[in-house]
Amino acid sequence: MNDHARQRVLVTGAGGFIGHHLVTDLKQRGYWVRAVDRKYPEFTPVDADEFQIRDLRRWDECLQATIGVDHVYALAADMGGMGFISSNHASILRNNALINLHTIEAARLHGVSRYFLSSSACIYPDYLQTVQDVTPLKEEDAYPADPQDAYGWEKLVGERLCRYYADEFGMQTRIARFHNIYGPYGTYDGGREKAPAALCRKVATAEPGDAVEIWGDGAQTRSFCYIDDCVEGIQRLMWSGYGEPLNVGTSELVTVDELAERVIDISGKPDLSLRHVQGPQGVRGRNSDNARIRQVLGWEPRFSLEEGLTQTYRWIRKQVAG
Repeated sequence: MNDHARQRVLVTGAGGFIGHHLVTDLKQRGYWVRAVDRKYPEFTPVDADEFQIRDLRRWDECLQATIGVDHVYALAADMGGMGFISSNHASILRNNALINLHTIEAARLHGVSRYFLSSSACIYPDYLQTVQDVTPLKEEDAYPADPQDAYGWEKLVGERLCRYYADEFGMQTRIARFHNIYGPYGTYDGGREKAPAALCRKVATAEPGDAVEIWGDGAQTRSFCYIDDCVEGIQRLMWSGYGEPLNVGTSELVTVDELAERVIDISGKPDLSLRHVQGPQGVRGRNSDNARIRQVLGWEPRFSLEEGLTQTYRWIRKQVAG
Protein backbone atom coordinates (compact mmCIF):
# COMPACT_ATOMS: atom_id res chain seq x y z
CA MET A 1 0.00 0.00 0.00
CA ASN A 2 3.01 2.29 0.13
CA ASP A 3 2.50 2.96 -3.60
CA HIS A 4 -0.29 5.30 -2.55
CA ALA A 5 1.58 6.97 0.28
CA ARG A 6 1.93 10.38 -1.38
CA GLN A 7 -1.78 10.75 -1.98
CA ARG A 8 -3.91 13.21 -0.07
CA VAL A 9 -6.93 11.78 1.72
CA LEU A 10 -9.86 13.14 3.70
CA VAL A 11 -11.37 11.35 6.68
CA THR A 12 -14.75 12.69 7.81
CA GLY A 13 -15.95 11.81 11.28
CA ALA A 14 -12.30 11.90 12.33
CA GLY A 15 -13.14 13.02 15.86
CA GLY A 16 -15.12 9.82 16.37
CA PHE A 17 -14.05 6.35 17.43
CA ILE A 18 -13.40 4.59 14.11
CA GLY A 19 -12.38 7.81 12.36
CA HIS A 20 -9.49 8.73 14.62
CA HIS A 21 -8.14 5.16 14.59
CA LEU A 22 -8.27 5.31 10.78
CA VAL A 23 -6.44 8.65 10.69
CA THR A 24 -3.64 7.18 12.83
CA ASP A 25 -3.39 4.17 10.53
CA LEU A 26 -3.30 6.30 7.37
CA LYS A 27 -0.54 8.50 8.80
CA GLN A 28 1.49 5.42 9.71
CA ARG A 29 1.15 4.29 6.08
CA GLY A 30 2.55 7.62 4.89
CA TYR A 31 -0.53 9.41 3.58
CA TRP A 32 -1.20 13.14 3.87
CA VAL A 33 -4.43 13.28 5.89
CA ARG A 34 -7.04 15.98 6.34
CA ALA A 35 -9.37 15.16 9.23
CA VAL A 36 -12.80 16.77 9.57
CA ASP A 37 -15.39 16.62 12.33
CA ARG A 38 -17.51 18.83 14.57
CA LYS A 39 -15.21 17.94 17.47
CA TYR A 40 -11.64 16.85 18.12
CA PRO A 41 -10.89 13.28 19.24
CA GLU A 42 -11.83 13.00 22.89
CA PHE A 43 -9.09 10.69 24.15
CA THR A 44 -6.13 10.98 21.77
CA PRO A 45 -4.06 13.77 20.21
CA VAL A 46 -4.74 14.79 16.62
CA ASP A 47 -2.60 12.74 14.22
CA ALA A 48 -3.75 14.38 10.99
CA ASP A 49 -1.80 16.87 8.87
CA GLU A 50 -4.87 19.12 9.06
CA PHE A 51 -7.84 18.94 11.40
CA GLN A 52 -10.79 21.10 10.38
CA ILE A 53 -13.84 21.69 12.56
CA ARG A 54 -16.80 21.60 10.17
CA ASP A 55 -20.51 20.80 10.15
CA LEU A 56 -20.88 18.49 7.16
CA ARG A 57 -24.66 18.81 7.15
CA ARG A 58 -23.93 22.11 5.37
CA TRP A 59 -23.18 22.15 1.65
CA ASP A 60 -20.62 24.97 1.87
CA GLU A 61 -18.71 23.12 4.59
CA CYS A 62 -18.56 19.94 2.50
CA LEU A 63 -17.21 21.91 -0.46
CA GLN A 64 -14.42 23.29 1.69
CA ALA A 65 -13.62 19.93 3.28
CA THR A 66 -13.16 18.10 -0.03
CA ILE A 67 -10.86 20.59 -1.77
CA GLY A 68 -7.56 19.15 -2.97
CA VAL A 69 -7.90 15.51 -1.89
CA ASP A 70 -7.61 12.34 -3.97
CA HIS A 71 -9.74 10.04 -1.83
CA VAL A 72 -12.44 10.36 0.81
CA TYR A 73 -13.18 8.07 3.74
CA ALA A 74 -16.73 9.09 4.70
CA LEU A 75 -17.30 8.10 8.31
CA ALA A 76 -19.13 11.19 9.61
CA ALA A 77 -22.49 10.29 11.15
CA ASP A 78 -24.83 11.19 13.97
CA MET A 79 -24.96 7.90 15.83
CA GLY A 80 -24.47 6.04 19.08
CA GLY A 81 -25.50 2.90 20.89
CA MET A 82 -28.93 1.31 21.06
CA GLY A 83 -30.24 3.86 23.55
CA PHE A 84 -29.47 6.74 21.19
CA ILE A 85 -30.46 5.29 17.83
CA SER A 86 -33.77 3.95 19.14
CA SER A 87 -34.97 7.37 20.31
CA ASN A 88 -33.61 9.93 17.80
CA HIS A 89 -35.00 8.72 14.46
CA ALA A 90 -35.80 12.06 12.82
CA SER A 91 -32.52 13.70 13.82
CA ILE A 92 -30.46 10.71 12.67
CA LEU A 93 -32.20 10.44 9.30
CA ARG A 94 -32.05 14.20 8.62
CA ASN A 95 -28.48 14.76 9.77
CA ASN A 96 -26.93 11.70 8.17
CA ALA A 97 -28.78 12.03 4.88
CA LEU A 98 -27.55 15.61 4.57
CA ILE A 99 -23.97 14.59 5.42
CA ASN A 100 -23.97 11.77 2.88
CA LEU A 101 -25.63 13.70 0.05
CA HIS A 102 -23.43 16.75 0.43
CA THR A 103 -20.14 14.92 0.97
CA ILE A 104 -20.33 12.65 -2.06
CA GLU A 105 -21.48 15.45 -4.39
CA ALA A 106 -18.74 17.79 -3.15
CA ALA A 107 -16.23 14.97 -3.66
CA ARG A 108 -17.48 14.49 -7.22
CA LEU A 109 -17.22 18.19 -8.03
CA HIS A 110 -13.63 18.25 -6.77
CA GLY A 111 -12.64 15.20 -8.82
CA VAL A 112 -12.19 12.73 -5.96
CA SER A 113 -11.43 9.38 -7.59
CA ARG A 114 -12.13 6.96 -4.75
CA TYR A 115 -14.81 7.20 -2.04
CA PHE A 116 -15.30 4.94 0.98
CA LEU A 117 -18.64 4.85 2.83
CA SER A 118 -19.04 3.40 6.30
CA SER A 119 -22.33 1.52 6.38
CA SER A 120 -23.72 -0.73 9.09
CA ALA A 121 -25.22 -4.12 9.82
CA CYS A 122 -28.25 -2.08 10.91
CA ILE A 123 -29.31 -2.07 7.24
CA TYR A 124 -30.31 -5.74 7.42
CA PRO A 125 -34.03 -6.57 7.62
CA ASP A 126 -35.78 -7.11 10.94
CA TYR A 127 -37.44 -10.26 9.62
CA LEU A 128 -34.08 -12.06 9.38
CA GLN A 129 -33.08 -11.20 12.97
CA THR A 130 -35.96 -12.48 15.11
CA VAL A 131 -34.23 -15.38 16.90
CA GLN A 132 -31.15 -15.68 19.11
CA ASP A 133 -29.57 -18.46 17.04
CA VAL A 134 -29.66 -16.24 14.00
CA THR A 135 -28.50 -17.31 10.53
CA PRO A 136 -25.43 -15.18 9.68
CA LEU A 137 -26.35 -12.32 7.37
CA LYS A 138 -25.10 -12.41 3.78
CA GLU A 139 -24.61 -9.17 1.85
CA GLU A 140 -27.49 -9.99 -0.51
CA ASP A 141 -29.87 -10.37 2.47
CA ALA A 142 -30.27 -6.56 2.56
CA TYR A 143 -33.26 -6.77 0.21
CA PRO A 144 -36.26 -6.79 0.40
CA ALA A 145 -35.37 -3.92 2.73
CA ASP A 146 -36.80 -3.60 6.24
CA PRO A 147 -34.20 -2.03 8.54
CA GLN A 148 -35.16 -1.68 12.17
CA ASP A 149 -34.75 2.07 12.50
CA ALA A 150 -33.83 5.36 10.84
CA TYR A 151 -30.12 4.67 11.23
CA GLY A 152 -30.45 1.55 9.09
CA TRP A 153 -32.58 3.31 6.47
CA GLU A 154 -30.19 6.22 6.00
CA LYS A 155 -27.22 3.86 5.70
CA LEU A 156 -29.09 1.87 3.05
CA VAL A 157 -29.83 5.07 1.11
CA GLY A 158 -26.16 6.01 1.43
CA GLU A 159 -25.21 2.67 -0.13
CA ARG A 160 -27.58 3.27 -3.07
CA LEU A 161 -26.12 6.75 -3.47
CA CYS A 162 -22.62 5.27 -3.84
CA ARG A 163 -23.83 2.74 -6.37
CA TYR A 164 -25.54 5.43 -8.46
CA TYR A 165 -22.52 7.75 -8.34
CA ALA A 166 -20.32 4.89 -9.49
CA ASP A 167 -22.71 4.08 -12.36
CA GLU A 168 -23.43 7.64 -13.48
CA PHE A 169 -20.16 9.45 -12.79
CA GLY A 170 -17.53 6.70 -12.72
CA MET A 171 -16.47 7.36 -9.14
CA GLN A 172 -14.83 4.35 -7.50
CA THR A 173 -16.96 3.69 -4.39
CA ARG A 174 -16.33 1.18 -1.61
CA ILE A 175 -18.85 0.24 1.09
CA ALA A 176 -18.24 -1.61 4.38
CA ARG A 177 -21.09 -2.81 6.57
CA PHE A 178 -19.65 -2.67 10.09
CA HIS A 179 -20.82 -5.20 12.69
CA ASN A 180 -20.51 -3.73 16.21
CA ILE A 181 -17.03 -2.22 16.18
CA TYR A 182 -15.45 -1.75 19.63
CA GLY A 183 -12.10 -1.06 21.27
CA PRO A 184 -10.08 1.52 23.23
CA TYR A 185 -10.46 5.29 22.75
CA GLY A 186 -14.21 5.12 22.16
CA THR A 187 -17.20 6.58 23.98
CA TYR A 188 -17.92 4.62 27.15
CA ASP A 189 -20.51 6.77 28.93
CA GLY A 190 -23.03 9.55 28.34
CA GLY A 191 -25.68 7.61 26.40
CA ARG A 192 -24.01 7.07 23.01
CA GLU A 193 -21.75 4.21 24.06
CA LYS A 194 -22.26 0.72 22.67
CA ALA A 195 -22.66 -2.52 24.59
CA PRO A 196 -19.00 -3.61 25.01
CA ALA A 197 -17.90 -0.18 26.26
CA ALA A 198 -20.97 0.20 28.49
CA LEU A 199 -20.39 -3.21 30.08
CA CYS A 200 -16.67 -2.53 30.56
CA ARG A 201 -17.55 0.74 32.33
CA LYS A 202 -20.19 -0.90 34.54
CA VAL A 203 -17.85 -3.71 35.56
CA ALA A 204 -14.88 -1.38 36.10
CA THR A 205 -16.91 0.82 38.48
CA ALA A 206 -18.66 -2.05 40.27
CA GLU A 207 -17.95 -2.79 43.93
CA PRO A 208 -17.73 -6.36 45.29
CA GLY A 209 -21.16 -7.96 45.36
CA ASP A 210 -22.71 -5.44 42.93
CA ALA A 211 -25.07 -6.38 40.12
CA VAL A 212 -24.28 -5.22 36.57
CA GLU A 213 -27.36 -3.91 34.74
CA ILE A 214 -28.26 -5.52 31.40
CA TRP A 215 -30.96 -4.09 29.14
CA GLY A 216 -33.64 -6.68 28.37
CA ASP A 217 -33.27 -10.37 29.20
CA GLY A 218 -29.63 -10.56 28.07
CA ALA A 219 -30.36 -13.35 25.60
CA GLN A 220 -30.13 -11.14 22.49
CA THR A 221 -27.12 -12.12 20.37
CA ARG A 222 -24.46 -10.19 18.46
CA SER A 223 -20.99 -10.53 17.00
CA PHE A 224 -18.38 -7.87 17.82
CA CYS A 225 -15.43 -6.69 15.72
CA TYR A 226 -12.27 -5.20 17.25
CA ILE A 227 -11.19 -1.78 15.98
CA ASP A 228 -7.81 -2.92 14.60
CA ASP A 229 -9.57 -5.47 12.40
CA CYS A 230 -12.08 -2.84 11.31
CA VAL A 231 -9.35 -0.43 10.16
CA GLU A 232 -7.47 -3.19 8.36
CA GLY A 233 -10.69 -4.21 6.62
CA ILE A 234 -11.33 -0.62 5.50
CA GLN A 235 -7.88 -0.34 3.94
CA ARG A 236 -8.03 -3.72 2.21
CA LEU A 237 -11.47 -2.95 0.81
CA MET A 238 -10.51 0.58 -0.28
CA TRP A 239 -7.68 -0.78 -2.45
CA SER A 240 -9.54 -3.80 -3.75
CA GLY A 241 -11.46 -3.77 -7.01
CA TYR A 242 -14.72 -4.61 -5.23
CA GLY A 243 -17.52 -2.03 -5.48
CA GLU A 244 -20.41 -3.79 -3.74
CA PRO A 245 -21.20 -3.61 0.00
CA LEU A 246 -19.12 -5.96 2.15
CA ASN A 247 -19.57 -7.19 5.73
CA VAL A 248 -16.73 -6.24 8.08
CA GLY A 249 -17.32 -8.17 11.28
CA THR A 250 -16.61 -11.41 13.09
CA SER A 251 -18.81 -14.49 13.12
CA GLU A 252 -18.25 -15.19 16.84
CA LEU A 253 -21.84 -14.98 18.14
CA VAL A 254 -22.47 -14.32 21.85
CA THR A 255 -25.44 -13.29 23.97
CA VAL A 256 -25.25 -9.97 25.81
CA ASP A 257 -25.18 -11.93 29.08
CA GLU A 258 -22.18 -13.90 27.77
CA LEU A 259 -20.51 -10.66 26.75
CA ALA A 260 -20.98 -9.32 30.28
CA GLU A 261 -19.63 -12.55 31.82
CA ARG A 262 -16.54 -12.32 29.59
CA VAL A 263 -15.90 -8.77 30.82
CA ILE A 264 -16.38 -9.87 34.45
CA ASP A 265 -13.86 -12.70 33.93
CA ILE A 266 -11.33 -10.27 32.44
CA SER A 267 -11.86 -7.84 35.34
CA GLY A 268 -10.96 -10.37 38.04
CA LYS A 269 -14.15 -9.48 39.96
CA PRO A 270 -15.83 -12.90 40.21
CA ASP A 271 -18.38 -11.84 42.84
CA LEU A 272 -20.40 -9.64 40.46
CA SER A 273 -23.85 -10.69 39.24
CA LEU A 274 -26.17 -9.58 36.42
CA ARG A 275 -29.47 -7.74 36.83
CA HIS A 276 -31.86 -7.42 33.90
CA VAL A 277 -33.75 -4.14 33.52
CA GLN A 278 -36.07 -2.54 30.98
CA GLY A 279 -34.28 -1.01 28.02
CA PRO A 280 -34.00 -1.09 24.22
CA GLN A 281 -32.58 -4.37 22.94
CA GLY A 282 -32.55 -3.97 19.17
CA VAL A 283 -33.02 -7.06 17.03
CA ARG A 284 -33.05 -10.46 18.73
CA GLY A 285 -29.98 -11.76 16.93
CA ARG A 286 -27.42 -10.52 14.41
CA ASN A 287 -24.29 -12.17 13.04
CA SER A 288 -21.94 -11.61 10.10
CA ASP A 289 -21.56 -14.07 7.24
CA ASN A 290 -17.90 -13.74 6.24
CA ALA A 291 -17.86 -15.90 3.10
CA ARG A 292 -17.81 -12.86 0.80
CA ILE A 293 -15.02 -10.98 2.57
CA ARG A 294 -12.86 -14.13 2.53
CA GLN A 295 -13.56 -14.55 -1.18
CA VAL A 296 -13.04 -10.90 -2.14
CA LEU A 297 -10.18 -9.84 0.13
CA GLY A 298 -8.64 -13.18 1.10
CA TRP A 299 -8.92 -11.99 4.68
CA GLU A 300 -11.36 -11.61 7.56
CA PRO A 301 -11.21 -10.09 11.07
CA ARG A 302 -8.84 -12.06 13.28
CA PHE A 303 -8.99 -10.67 16.82
CA SER A 304 -10.92 -12.92 19.19
CA LEU A 305 -13.52 -11.38 21.46
CA GLU A 306 -11.30 -12.26 24.43
CA GLU A 307 -8.32 -10.36 22.99
CA GLY A 308 -10.36 -7.32 22.04
CA LEU A 309 -12.33 -7.11 25.29
CA THR A 310 -9.13 -7.39 27.33
CA GLN A 311 -7.63 -4.35 25.60
CA THR A 312 -10.91 -2.42 25.82
CA TYR A 313 -11.51 -3.20 29.50
CA ARG A 314 -7.98 -2.22 30.51
CA TRP A 315 -8.32 1.15 28.79
CA ILE A 316 -11.79 1.92 30.21
CA ARG A 317 -10.71 0.86 33.69
CA LYS A 318 -7.91 3.44 33.53
CA GLN A 319 -10.36 6.12 32.39
CA VAL A 320 -12.88 5.57 35.17
CA ALA A 321 -10.09 5.31 37.75
CA GLY A 322 -9.24 8.89 36.86
